[in-house]
Amino acid sequence: MTHQKTDTQWWQEAVVYQVYPRSFQDSNGDGIGDLTGIIQRLDYLKKLGISAIWLSPVYRSPNDDNGYDISDYEQIMTEFGTMADMERLIQEAQKREIRIIMDLVVNHTSDEHQWFIDSRSSKENPYRDFYVWRKGVNGGGPNDLESTFLGPAWKLDETTGEYYLHLFSEKQPDLNWENPNVRDAIYDMMNFWINKGIGGFRMDVIDLVGKIPDQKITGNGPKLHDYLQEMNAKTFGGKNLLTVGETWGATPEIAKQYSDPKRNELSMVFQFEHVGLDEEPGKSKWDLRPLQIAELKEVFAKWQTEIGDQGWNSLFWNNHDLPRIVSRWGNDKAYRVQSAKMLAILLHMLKGTPYIYQGEEIGMTNRVIHDITEVEDIESKNMYADRIQKGYGKKDILASINVKGRDNARTPMQWDNSENAGFTTGTPWLAVNENYDKINVEQALADNDSIFYTYQKLIDLRKNYPLIIWGSFELLEETATDIFAYYRHYQGATWLVVCNFSDQEQVFSLEKTVTETILSNTEKHYSQLVDTILEPYEAFVVAISN
Repeated sequence: MTHQKTDTQWWQEAVVYQVYPRSFQDSNGDGIGDLTGIIQRLDYLKKLGISAIWLSPVYRSPNDDNGYDISDYEQIMTEFGTMADMERLIQEAQKREIRIIMDLVVNHTSDEHQWFIDSRSSKENPYRDFYVWRKGVNGGGPNDLESTFLGPAWKLDETTGEYYLHLFSEKQPDLNWENPNVRDAIYDMMNFWINKGIGGFRMDVIDLVGKIPDQKITGNGPKLHDYLQEMNAKTFGGKNLLTVGETWGATPEIAKQYSDPKRNELSMVFQFEHVGLDEEPGKSKWDLRPLQIAELKEVFAKWQTEIGDQGWNSLFWNNHDLPRIVSRWGNDKAYRVQSAKMLAILLHMLKGTPYIYQGEEIGMTNRVIHDITEVEDIESKNMYADRIQKGYGKKDILASINVKGRDNARTPMQWDNSENAGFTTGTPWLAVNENYDKINVEQALADNDSIFYTYQKLIDLRKNYPLIIWGSFELLEETATDIFAYYRHYQGATWLVVCNFSDQEQVFSLEKTVTETILSNTEKHYSQLVDTILEPYEAFVVAISN
């Protein structure tokens, strides 16, 4: 079943909300968020206006990498609840016209998955080829491939004297996608979930499944797109489901391969080019430099124009792996509300499907830590140990973790100003941000001028104006460096989006007549735009006469 681009898919008009279940809402006082807690908060998400929830993994897992190490794809993690709770979540969400998008982690499993237990038991076991096993070379690993979590990507297994591949933690052995039995087992599991009524899949590091480790090819291997087309045909193809691939190595050209409807692969991809703009080129995410707004404009404009109408893009600032955007590129002190609204307006007026990460819609901030003992995240801990060994100063390492560590996104959701921010009656698994008494959902809902209502309005506009979904994008080149301004054009109508991406006043000038103010994060009304003084982080959307 192929779709022409004139066909609208529900996910092209949707806004997706990511829930990180461990940190969203605890219903039983054990300090860990759960499925019943999510059900209790569905009316809040309905009020926000979202169409789908991307649920971070809730499958059975020993939690070496917070659920991204799965030991059973068809069972629910005990602390999150039961399969009955999961089925109830799908049904309760459906009643509110919200679909559940499952996180599909099929590059690797947990080393506690039965497949791997069998695979490592002997070279003759039928499951041996479910994983990537190789003989060592000269007393070491098969080659010098590195794990994303630092150290070698090969682990010697004493039982058979061979090495298995793990591109992430050594408790996350990589599946061998070249084995058709592996692929069939994965498709059966996907159909198990599709039959439960889910709305689609977010696919974790899906660009790695075509790896050829012997040639040190990890991302974008030669068979990757064959595998995705096969997956499409055997699972979600023609079923009106949202599929989004996490593809760190994607360029616009590669993104079109994934998301061109004629190719029958995925709905869209997450691409991360903008995410690395505050890193020193060629170094790691921990080596920081200030964001250059000119570079951000260039990257966004490239993705907006080059994907065009051939593929489909996703739009995001935050997820469970990224720091809070208002702390990262906004100003979480003097201009928290203003800069959070500006970031929302800038992103949601672009073409593509926007994703909101829990707490983003109330302007939650990074939580500053003072010692490594306060860190839960395996990636941050590994980096800390590695850099201490290499002689980096403790203060510098903690500064990097405070800016970029994954725990920033994972602190519990701030619901109200009661103890533990209304997240739990017990001891939270990760400390709540100290600012919950001022930044919380209850406060946001009570304030008509809050960040929440800007997000609600942006979602509502997307539902009512095809221009936001289908319009073409044009960057305004002749502006001050820190002004990010662009047009959206559609069927003779033009909207102008202007964002002051700085804490200084800026002058913006344009000889055009404003016919309507669509949205603004100030009290201003716009009629003409010649020599307009923009306040710090001011943002507005206006219709202009052509």
